[in-house]
Amino acid sequence: MSPHAGTAGLTPHTLAFVESPVQLLNVLEWAHLRALRAEEAPGGGLTLVVLSPTDPMTRGQLRRMADLARDEGHTVRWEEARGGPSAPFQTIGGLTRLLRRADRIVMGDPFSRYVQLLLTITKARELVVVDDGTATMEFVAQLASGERLVRWHRKGGRPGPRDLIFAPVSSSARRRLTPSARRKVEIFSSMPIETTPEGVTITANEFAWTRATFGPPRITKGADMVGTSLVETGVVDVDRYLEAVAALAKTHGATRYFAHRRESTEKLHRLAVETGLEIVRPDLPLELIARRGPIGRTILSFPSTVVHTLPLALVGTEVRVAVCDIDPAWLTENASPRAQGFLSGVTGTARDVHRLSAVTAA
Repeated sequence: MSPHAGTAGLTPHTLAFVESPVQLLNVLEWAHLRALRAEEAPGGGLTLVVLSPTDPMTRGQLRRMADLARDEGHTVRWEEARGGPSAPFQTIGGLTRLLRRADRIVMGDPFSRYVQLLLTITKARELVVVDDGTATMEFVAQLASGERLVRWHRKGGRPGPRDLIFAPVSSSARRRLTPSARRKVEIFSSMPIETTPEGVTITANEFAWTRATFGPPRITKGADMVGTSLVETGVVDVDRYLEAVAALAKTHGATRYFAHRRESTEKLHRLAVETGLEIVRPDLPLELIARRGPIGRTILSFPSTVVHTLPLALVGTEVRVAVCDIDPAWLTENASPRAQGFLSGVTGTARDVHRLSAVTAA
């Protein structure tokens, strides 16, 4: 099948850019809600552009999600956006015409340099940001305060050479993401948003499409654990993380560990050997995996997106989501000064979850 199958001759009303399975899921949720509100015909006028990453697990999940999008009647355009030095130029060149004709742009990651570059081309009068996990909380806060767009786990560090080179593009993207008389901005989110930027429309993502499409799940008696990429992003020390997972699993009787798509193979191997947990690499976002089942009666997690999304996806079931705080002693010396406060905020603002104190490693 051609990567551009189904796009010939189409002038999209809405152009969506995604780089992760969760972003694609949330575009489907956004489109579903618009259809329910009779604002759009189901599947009508939406071209979903996948800016494919290189790691196999993410690509696999994205392909599964792309199939679900096609089942909903959406057009999917798969771009090998990182397939070599010339790939970005070919991708941007191939999308320029669509960008200039689109009335609305939907994006999953406003921090992405790729997306920021694409925003400099579009003339769309409506921009929509859908959730890219907990980073959405930081994006909204930065937009409200007028700060430059920087991911939370990098904030506090000195800008590198690439940051300085890209600064004009990032500044331009930030201006475009600020509402004006000529441009509407919507944020579609399941995250808690405490301060709404002036002029921005906030729409709640309640995972209605997920609940209508999957489940209800079969619930097992045991507990499952959700992995995190805090080690891979340099926030949490790997040895402390492994000790905490082992202690949590022993205390709550967890048997399965659902790996985050960014977790390294080496770390997961150590987890399996040192904890005895069954490592599961999901082929879809965890919200869909949990909704399909089988899933444990208790889901254990560290501060992450799922402490906000799983209670919504599993509403009406007997599944309990429990979140374990991050002990400051687990942080690496290179962690952002804001890391502890941000992670505490992720946990503290979660609704319908059971909060666990930071475990003491054995």
